[in-house]
Amino acid sequence: MKDLFAKRLKNARVLAGLSQDDLVDRMGGIVSKNAISKYEKAAMMADSKVLIALAKALDVKTDYFFRHFTVEIKQMEFRKKSKLSVKKINAIKQKVTDIVERYLEVEQFLSIKSEFKNPIKNRIIQSRENVEEAVNYLLKQWKIGYNALPNVIDLLEDKEIKVIEIDAPDEFDGFSAWADGKYPIIVINEHYTIERKRLTALHELGHLLLNFSEEVSHKEIEKMCFQFAGAMLIPEETFKYEFGEHRMRISVPELIAVKEEYGISIQALMQRAKDLGVINDVAFLNFRKWISGNRTEKGLGHYIGRERSSRLKQLIYRAASEEIISMSKAAGLSNQKLAAFKKEFVAL
Repeated sequence: MKDLFAKRLKNARVLAGLSQDDLVDRMGGIVSKNAISKYEKAAMMADSKVLIALAKALDVKTDYFFRHFTVEIKQMEFRKKSKLSVKKINAIKQKVTDIVERYLEVEQFLSIKSEFKNPIKNRIIQSRENVEEAVNYLLKQWKIGYNALPNVIDLLEDKEIKVIEIDAPDEFDGFSAWADGKYPIIVINEHYTIERKRLTALHELGHLLLNFSEEVSHKEIEKMCFQFAGAMLIPEETFKYEFGEHRMRISVPELIAVKEEYGISIQALMQRAKDLGVINDVAFLNFRKWISGNRTEKGLGHYIGRERSSRLKQLIYRAASEEIISMSKAAGLSNQKLAAFKKEFVAL
């Protein structure tokens, strides 16, 4: 029991982004830093009063400290900017681990067996041409076709990929990983624009699905994953239907119209135009100079659609409505207080 509590306490502290001193301060000094250190080393056990104070300070339920570990997340393809600190990275990783644990727990209650299959795992990716071929094959295997994808997150969740949106700093883009070596996970920043969410989610899908040759560098892998994302949103055949085979320049109204229909940013569209040889390097560089002062594409249209990860909450509602789990357990799995969960939950 001490060992479990020790691990959970440290994870909750990391999740909150607190040092041991910070935790002592947040608890109003009712315990010392030395006591916190002993708890985390399993040298001492907190009494009920301290346990409640720890839960309140770390914004978790008391049963969190005694929930057994069920998930090990590996092979994280973590993309970050230089401003993101190690403390914030660790907090994000722990937050995702906690969500995935709850995700898998509710699936177990509902006897859901997630079985992910990668249709392109046997294709070796060595070139950009291979990426386009892999996308076309995947679209056929998933029976998507070449039209605009209405909802990327729904598509991925339908394919047994766990998509998690988290409240994270702007410096965080996203990452992909595997839980217990068999459950694919994609994590994205919930604060980003809908076009950026779609592109990021599919970029991370590229990391999960594409089997790169050992000769391909990490830098080129990143570029190919962005190419994969762009190709998923608007395949080569569709792109050339919309813009033509070769262009000296592309007008802004054209780009806005396609952005609003296909849910892909103007910057990603122009990168796609360059990758497919529709425009030359000079035209692309001119565009980069023009857009440099408006990276958020303010006033340049936006995709009218929905991109929100909701499967975990839907599964919790299902388990609660079928009385497979109690309302209290459902609130815990939702990471909500019981009163808040009851207020939003209505079973007919």
